[in-house]
Amino acid sequence: MSRKKEGNSPFASIRSTFLGDVFGGVTAAVVMLPMALAFGVASGLGPVAGIYGAVAVGFFAAMFGGTPSQVSGPTGPMTIAMAAVVTLYAHDLATAFTIVMLAGLLQISLGFLRIGTFVSYTPYSVVSGFMTGIGAIIIILQVLTILGADPVPGGPLVQIAAWPSAITSPNSHDLVVGLTALAICVFWPRRIRRFLPPPLAALVVGTCIALFGLAEARTIGAIPAGLPALQMPQLGWGSIGGFVEPALILALLGSIDSLLTSLIADSQTRTRHDPNRELVGQGLGNLAAGVLGALPGAGATVGTVTNIRAGGRSPLAGTLAAILLLGLLLGFGWIAEPIPLAVLAGILIKVGWDIIDWRFVIHLRAIRLEYVLIMLLTFAVTVFVDLVTAVAIGLIVAGVVRSRDLAQNELQSVLSVPILDIGPPPVLEDIDAYNLPVGLIMLRGNFSIASANELTRAIAADIEDHHIIILDFSETTSVDDSAALAIEELVQSAIDDDTACVVLGLSGDVARTLQSLEVFHRVPAGHFVGSLDEAKELSKHLLHERSSDGT
Repeated sequence: MSRKKEGNSPFASIRSTFLGDVFGGVTAAVVMLPMALAFGVASGLGPVAGIYGAVAVGFFAAMFGGTPSQVSGPTGPMTIAMAAVVTLYAHDLATAFTIVMLAGLLQISLGFLRIGTFVSYTPYSVVSGFMTGIGAIIIILQVLTILGADPVPGGPLVQIAAWPSAITSPNSHDLVVGLTALAICVFWPRRIRRFLPPPLAALVVGTCIALFGLAEARTIGAIPAGLPALQMPQLGWGSIGGFVEPALILALLGSIDSLLTSLIADSQTRTRHDPNRELVGQGLGNLAAGVLGALPGAGATVGTVTNIRAGGRSPLAGTLAAILLLGLLLGFGWIAEPIPLAVLAGILIKVGWDIIDWRFVIHLRAIRLEYVLIMLLTFAVTVFVDLVTAVAIGLIVAGVVRSRDLAQNELQSVLSVPILDIGPPPVLEDIDAYNLPVGLIMLRGNFSIASANELTRAIAADIEDHHIIILDFSETTSVDDSAALAIEELVQSAIDDDTACVVLGLSGDVARTLQSLEVFHRVPAGHFVGSLDEAKELSKHLLHERSSDGT
């Protein structure tokens, strides 16, 4: 009985959480090591930059971020974006790292401006196309390396153009160790993945094969010892304008990538992250990465999931992973020198394959055509143009599709009916419902810019068929300025056509919005009523006045 109480004590809970964080941090460090090396090489900055990126971003994002269980470091999107920056500023890497610092400052600003909350509203079709494009780019960029060919600067199209010559004369040693690493990543037994992750197994086995049998495989080479030289920002009024665009690309990609990983962490831990705080932590990490001359990063899905499955739940795990990687680099950097480049390429090809959103791709036939086109458009622009343009175009097209759907839903909430119990009793055989003197137009639900234009067209014809219209706002929950101006146009047209307007049930935020824009400035004060019975009585009175005037 006493043991049971001891097991449920706060001390036992703290001890269990601490051990879980330690095991999670160690396991995450083991997984992040080959990934950081591979991403560093792929970026053009070298393996050391990849590890220092994992250290800087991992430490600061864990300490100051808003997702306790998240592990951060170099990722596919950030590596692809940074590779483009390195290509542009290969002659002046200090400028490239200044862009990384500026990206970190932009992320911090996004966090303080509370922009992070809105990332969760990104349509899934855009995210799917973007991530699938990133995965495809990673695979395309690694093909030459795994074939043993010399790297070719340029984007995916340039890489694909260089494939034929590389395929006809591959380096067999690179090809064997690269394909071996890829096979291990794909077929590594599931039951031992928790204790020996596939990327680490691929790294060890591929390196051993190269050391003891395939010595012609190209390797990482010498790694400088000690701490890196600190980078000073290269800013000037004449050059800062050119830095903003690539820095914004890095900041947006890092933010989207991190917050998507945060959502995955939430789903596995059943917690809720703080998106704005997460952006501040990621921004501090990338600012530090720029100062250290390291590869920028974001929330790493593989490292985060590994950490959570190993028991990591608090920032201690991510912090410990970063410290372990730093210690490995400072004391045992020589271990990474014989690692073949083709092994890292094999690992990255599997990473790219996993980044592709196969769940969406497999179900393309069952998804609405509009969203399939959005996904494919975002994918194509990601691969063949650039990353930020892809997200921007995807968001614009998705917004248009969403607005169309929203307009249809809003217009379905509009009901226009004639009122039969006002005026002379109609003969049922000759009844023309839309030619009765009084019509009731019920505006139910929300009305926004999406339906503003169609709202005018949908109701205008009904207004012309009645002498009096009752605009019923008793079930209207919200009206934005565009819809309000459309309603004003309706009211103006009705009055110009000598159709009287009665306004029913106007109250709350809807009343404040419509009255602040003076939508009903031509409607007499006595034409505002609170119930349908009052509206009917007023309509009878107005009809009586019309008949008395002979109109």
